[in-house]
Amino acid sequence: MKKGIAALAALVLAGAAAYLLLGWQNVKKAPPYRTAPVERGEIAENVLATGTLNAVTTVQVGSQVSGTVMKISADFNSRVRKGEVIARIDPRLFEASVLQASGSLENARAALERAEVLVVDTERTWRRNRELVKDGFVAQADVDSARTAYETAVAQRKGAEAQVKQAEGALDAAETNLRYTTILSPVDGIVISRNVDAGQTVAASFQTPTLFTIAQDLTKMQIDTNVDEADIGRLRAGLQTSFTVDAYPGRTFQGEVVQVRNSPVVTQNVVTYNVVVRVDNGDLALKPGMTANVSFRVREVAEALKIPNAALRFQPSDGKKPETGKGKAQSRVYLLEAGGKLGEVPVKIGIRAEKHTQLLEGELKEGDPLAVEEVRKKDGNSGGQGGPRMRLF
Repeated sequence: MKKGIAALAALVLAGAAAYLLLGWQNVKKAPPYRTAPVERGEIAENVLATGTLNAVTTVQVGSQVSGTVMKISADFNSRVRKGEVIARIDPRLFEASVLQASGSLENARAALERAEVLVVDTERTWRRNRELVKDGFVAQADVDSARTAYETAVAQRKGAEAQVKQAEGALDAAETNLRYTTILSPVDGIVISRNVDAGQTVAASFQTPTLFTIAQDLTKMQIDTNVDEADIGRLRAGLQTSFTVDAYPGRTFQGEVVQVRNSPVVTQNVVTYNVVVRVDNGDLALKPGMTANVSFRVREVAEALKIPNAALRFQPSDGKKPETGKGKAQSRVYLLEAGGKLGEVPVKIGIRAEKHTQLLEGELKEGDPLAVEEVRKKDGNSGGQGGPRMRLF
């Protein structure tokens, strides 16, 4: 019995020793750094911005006269043609104004006829007195009086002619206002906004009220983006872009820069510039007002060595900060060599993307493991994840 207990104890101790030895060997073999490889592939430098989708041409249709909306013939999303009736304002007051202006014109024309008759009569009297004064039948004073009457009649005729023109203008204005009671679509397009209902009163006294907003062509849209002044110098017309909208999370749309506007937009001392991106919307998936997250591709390389950005940020805990003076490398990475040691490699970098940076110069090749993070044990010392622990009972 005693021999069996001793043999069992020896077996347990031997197993524990083997387990601990294997664990410490694993700790010794575990690399103290997490790595990421040098890769080869396409890399692009992008400028990011947000913007709002709008129709290329948007027309606001208003009313130039005040009155009660009698009929609405177009609604949201209605397709309209140029010259099509989309609303009517009650025309009765304007029809009465036309009748009143027409009567005033007829009265002015009658007054002109009377003035012309008076001119003819006073001219005849003046001419007759000029003949009679030669024979002494009338005094010179009568001739002068007749001339004055004639000249007065001519002046009155001119006044009557002016009254006719004034009445004609008033009639034309009344007829124009009557035509304005019929609201016509100025373009072919789609109604994207309707701001009035039948029975509503519109007032055009101070400014023209907007009744409808019509997008001329929603198959061609544009994004108005605000780009920071630090990035605007890299953008130009013709640059290809991609963008996403919240309505379609898994879809990426394409566009093209058509205009980089020179007018600055200053908001809380931050200067941005409006960059217009033209978008093809043949399937009408995009709608005006959507927020677009735009990526401008300013530079790209098809086959480039790429190093992880985390490798550029990595600095060993026992290492020195890199010198950046004249003649010193501006950037460096750490290559994990055989045996778990780090080798410092100066590099010259180019295009910086979201996760990788282009390698221009440096003694690195595709697949080389670069340290991106130092693995620490629970006690804070660098090394493996910590050896196994065993409790003996």
